[in-house]
Amino acid sequence: MPGPIHLRGSAVIPATEFNWRFSRSSGPGGQHVNTSSTAAELSFDLAGSPSIPEPLKQRALDRLAGRLVDGVITIRAEEHRSQLRNREAARMRLAALLTEATAPPPKQRRPTKPSRGMRERRLENKRHRSEIKRSRSRRHDY
Repeated sequence: MPGPIHLRGSAVIPATEFNWRFSRSSGPGGQHVNTSSTAAELSFDLAGSPSIPEPLKQRALDRLAGRLVDGVITIRAEEHRSQLRNREAARMRLAALLTEATAPPPKQRRPTKPSRGMRERRLENKRHRSEIKRSRSRRHDY
């Protein structure tokens, strides 16, 4: 049985908050695919979870708004032939998704201007390259 998911800091989502559903996988697999419920569907109630601190929960709800249905996120895994491996794949995908969604926003870029010396070096380099190319195009009289 898969264990809890560790988020940022001390936030941990226990496995009891996950809802699992299993169904038959699509695709090739012969008789095995027709008789076994190996596809795993993991649902997690993000909006109603008491395990996630409120600031992280709000950040995740904002970032994952397009993937949520009534505050619940659902992940389906059916790439493996065994139910156990599909469960683990769905759990890993949920962990990666929540870790990325709860990440702090990137530091704001402070706009800067290039220094005067840097501008002069850039223009000097352009003049130098231009001169090199111009000297290549001249006809030589032999």
